[in-house]
Amino acid sequence: MNMWFLGTGAGRPSKYRNVTAVALQLPEPTCSLLLFDAGEATQHQLMRTSLKLNKIEYIFITHLHGDHIYGLPGLLSSRSFDGGITPVQLFGPVGIRSYIETTFAISATQLDYELIIHELTGNEGVVFEDNRFKVEVAPLEHRVTCFGYRVTEQDQPGKLLVHKLKEYGIEAGPLYGALKRGQSVTSPSGLLIHTDDVTGPTYIGRVITVLGDTKPCDNAITLAKDADLLVHEATFAAGMEEKAHEFGHCTTAEAAETAVKANAKRLVMTHFSGRYSNEDLVQLEEEAGVHFSPVTAATDFLHIEIKRATHIE
Repeated sequence: MNMWFLGTGAGRPSKYRNVTAVALQLPEPTCSLLLFDAGEATQHQLMRTSLKLNKIEYIFITHLHGDHIYGLPGLLSSRSFDGGITPVQLFGPVGIRSYIETTFAISATQLDYELIIHELTGNEGVVFEDNRFKVEVAPLEHRVTCFGYRVTEQDQPGKLLVHKLKEYGIEAGPLYGALKRGQSVTSPSGLLIHTDDVTGPTYIGRVITVLGDTKPCDNAITLAKDADLLVHEATFAAGMEEKAHEFGHCTTAEAAETAVKANAKRLVMTHFSGRYSNEDLVQLEEEAGVHFSPVTAATDFLHIEIKRATHIE
């Protein structure tokens, strides 16, 4: 899995960074993209990476403030021109359907693929699940309805152990495929072989939490519990808690404290106020580092590989 930060600013674009968008790239063979928010010019930011617009299959909107959605209609439209024909599932607060449908109606925009819109009611729980991953959502505390998302990769079966297969006289072919699918097979000698007999340990699925704008709250901790990567807003520097809370935001120290309480493995802070230059990020990172490590203050186009956790013995 790979995480790309396409925009790390708050409120409006600045000369240092674009507004919010984060892309999570799933493993091979699909390499599908999960996009979290789409601030203005997100599609332009994508063009400056190796990511492909037509690989976006899931979009998760945290809330309906402009710096998180103004780039969405153009991105969805351009996906058709970029060869996107597979369906896209869009999740977001109530109102996201009206925003998209009204914009498309006024601009006479038509898509060459199916757009499936899910409006979230605010109830916690699983909103999507397939054989690759599941997504849980919970409301956060901001000035408008806002959500955080927890993506959990499904556990993956271990690799086939070739030396074990040879011991049972099983050669490469259809029986390999059956065992990979979890099916039991009969060896040439008539012995019933189960998948567990010839595979290595199961790999634990990775957990990635992406929070929208929020003040410190319990749901942020719940969503980030034991996450391999926590993406948390840090709009203001430590010591500016009163101002941060007035606008429904967190400071660097509060983002770090959430990571500590959640027992997250890694913290990446984003959504920085325009008052901070890229040079200021060193200080912001150090503020959070007093409470939690490892922590990174994200810059636009930061790319992070999220490695697999230790496998189940």
